[in-house]
Amino acid sequence: MPTSHLHTPRERDPARLARQRFDALIIGGGINGAGIARDLALRGLRVALVEQGDYASGTSSASTKLVHGGLRYLENFDLRLVFEASRERRILTAIAPHLVRPIPFFIPVYENDPRSLLTVRAGMLFYDALALLRNTYLHSILSADEAFAREPALQRDGLKGVAVYWDCRMDDARLCLENVLAAHEMGAETVNYCRVLSLLRCEGKVVGAEVQDEESGSTYEVEAHIVINAAGPWLDAVCGLDGEEPGKLRPSRGSHILVPRINRGDEAIYLSSGSDARLFFVIPWGNLSLIGTTDITPAGDPGETRASEADIDYLLAESARHLQGVELDRSHVVAAFSGVRPLVSSEGAIGKASREHQIFTSASGMISVGGGKYTTYRAVAAEVAAKVCAQIGKGEGRSLTDRVPLPGGSTGRIETYLQRAEQKLGRPYGLPPAHLAALVNRYGSRAPLLLQRLQDDPALLRPVAPGSSLLTLQVLHAIDYEQARTPEDILRRRTTRALESGRGLHELEAIADLLASRFAVSPARRQQWCDDYRRRVALSVTDEKGPTPP
Repeated sequence: MPTSHLHTPRERDPARLARQRFDALIIGGGINGAGIARDLALRGLRVALVEQGDYASGTSSASTKLVHGGLRYLENFDLRLVFEASRERRILTAIAPHLVRPIPFFIPVYENDPRSLLTVRAGMLFYDALALLRNTYLHSILSADEAFAREPALQRDGLKGVAVYWDCRMDDARLCLENVLAAHEMGAETVNYCRVLSLLRCEGKVVGAEVQDEESGSTYEVEAHIVINAAGPWLDAVCGLDGEEPGKLRPSRGSHILVPRINRGDEAIYLSSGSDARLFFVIPWGNLSLIGTTDITPAGDPGETRASEADIDYLLAESARHLQGVELDRSHVVAAFSGVRPLVSSEGAIGKASREHQIFTSASGMISVGGGKYTTYRAVAAEVAAKVCAQIGKGEGRSLTDRVPLPGGSTGRIETYLQRAEQKLGRPYGLPPAHLAALVNRYGSRAPLLLQRLQDDPALLRPVAPGSSLLTLQVLHAIDYEQARTPEDILRRRTTRALESGRGLHELEAIADLLASRFAVSPARRQQWCDDYRRRVALSVTDEKGPTPP
């Protein structure tokens, strides 16, 4: 079974940032920054990426977990965006088949809905055409009886029919992480928990940044030919360091909740709000359902954004409008999360604001990237990388990111890979099929590399805490090879335990012990990790004035 090469891990050393002059310094380790770093590194440039928190710790781990062709953008007539998204969705299923997986979607249509069944069907035909018939499957229309037989959770009264189409779900945090890992393995310096304090200038041009290692407090000057601002919702703040006035962004808060499983089948349900006609999703998420999202103008620090009580009430009420046998209230909310979309400033209602990206170049030469959507991050990165290469006269002219798989993406068809893995990996290591499938779905073609560690220490196959589905092997892999620095990094972004029943609290102490042992930190630091994580879990839902109990 083919596997991808796993480099020997390097110790985290922010001081390396000051030991050379880079072609490009990228500020921001969300999906845009990570994608740009990978693209530039593949073109042969010397790249540095710094992130003030953990990779994907902002908006890039707070999406609706979908890579979609942009069906909902048809209503805004963003036809170019729909075409681009359909193309990029196809590419992502090829370079990361373990993380980007097809899933059917139901669009139920009821009497007196603002969109009739005929209107929805016309939209489906147009959608298939814009995708150049490259959807996983073409759309279909189910009668009310056929739809109810497949998804009994649908409200039967007034149901006129259901449109069925295909898009993809994904693991957003790991998709971002694998871009970072890919850049790192191509020679890029990637450092999380490293904050930009100021920009360096020479003859009126930005030529780097002063950064601070959040762990040690040490500061370093990082020199680069070009600085790229990919700070997401902090874009205006970084532009402020360059002396520019704020106003490039029009942020939008998107909130989501996780509740006990609503979907009776494997299909996601695409619903229309009765209060504002906004479209949102109910998506299968293991034994839970993920419901989202909202479009609200946020206030305050994007890093402290939370789902408000109003957001949660909206999602619960609108879900119940189209579903039967669903009696949910606040006590059923297992988890909630919220992210701030860095939309480019525009006029009109925020829900109608375009998701298209925009590239800004300041008078001092700093490149800033605003807007965009997860599905098209690779295309945005390729555009930025081409601009950088043209400016410095260096690097390959064409992006390679549409052809080179991400670190775990060398599986081919994931179902076929899993069948072979059951024979070659499951049996030798005594892994039950469900456990092996979970590893392959998370690590793809790198699952065999994790399991090789069992040859030296079979005990790594034990749960990190009694009864947990999270293996000690996975925790140590996150620490040694995936730059995890805190328990939250592992529970929220290297795995999904923080968004599952129990929220990862059962595993928290054991993970803190492993991290403390690896990094030789003080007992006080270890305890601070645990206290911080418990606080963030408790404050995962707030009202507009302050925190409320979970």
